[in-house]
Amino acid sequence: MSSPPAPPGSERRRVLRQQRRRERLRNLWRLVVLLSLSCGLGYGLLRQGWVLTGPDQVEVVGSQQVGPEQVVQAAQITFPQPLLGLQPRRIAEAIAGALPVEQVQVSRLMAPPRLRVELIDRQAVARAQRRTPQGIETGYVDRLGHWMSSRQGQGVAAKASSNLTVVGWQPHYRPALALVLEQRERLGTDLSQIRFEPGGSLWLQSTRLGQVRLGPADGQLARRLEVLSHLQQELPARVKGRRLQSIDLSDPEQPELGLPTPAAPPVAAR
Repeated sequence: MSSPPAPPGSERRRVLRQQRRRERLRNLWRLVVLLSLSCGLGYGLLRQGWVLTGPDQVEVVGSQQVGPEQVVQAAQITFPQPLLGLQPRRIAEAIAGALPVEQVQVSRLMAPPRLRVELIDRQAVARAQRRTPQGIETGYVDRLGHWMSSRQGQGVAAKASSNLTVVGWQPHYRPALALVLEQRERLGTDLSQIRFEPGGSLWLQSTRLGQVRLGPADGQLARRLEVLSHLQQELPARVKGRRLQSIDLSDPEQPELGLPTPAAPPVAAR
């Protein structure tokens, strides 16, 4: 018994289905080949093209004190080094902790492959001392009150003020120190010492005003500095040429002035 004839057009549909399957297979193979070529090319670029081979591919911008060799040493970069294997954030933190820079930004550039390091130098504005378990350590501070070791201060020491010293520096005093340094011009160019006592009391020393007690480095410090700036302008006329010995601004609303005791008049001989 013969099979019934196929519906009209069924053979054509079967052929079209086979053609579509073959076309999908060809497209799949093309995709596999392209992916393989792309992966191979990418691997080759990573291994051969995007590799730092020496410090000459480290570009330092914005600093007059720090060069590529110092950056490489501070960040402990070894060569050859795959560019994409470097971590900009870690490198920036290492540079900021080891070199006298205020800001660091690190970028990886592909064409040509290089590491770009943008820096803003820290400027030492005063010499400084701090107490450590090993004894008194000397160094410098920048305008924001950050400590700079003698090693970090190499090359910027000449720019540090020779007549201003910060004594008793500690990390928790940094905001207060930054505020005083910011107001330094208003406090007079004869400011010679900023001192933090072990108990936390802040003192200034200047030729014109003598010893100035600013009290604790708390929220009233800005007000005390404002009163001190006002006294700078008003006191010369009030003390009539006498040299101040001290000013106590622990209570900024009631400053206490220490003036030398006038000399007793000579006793007339009888």
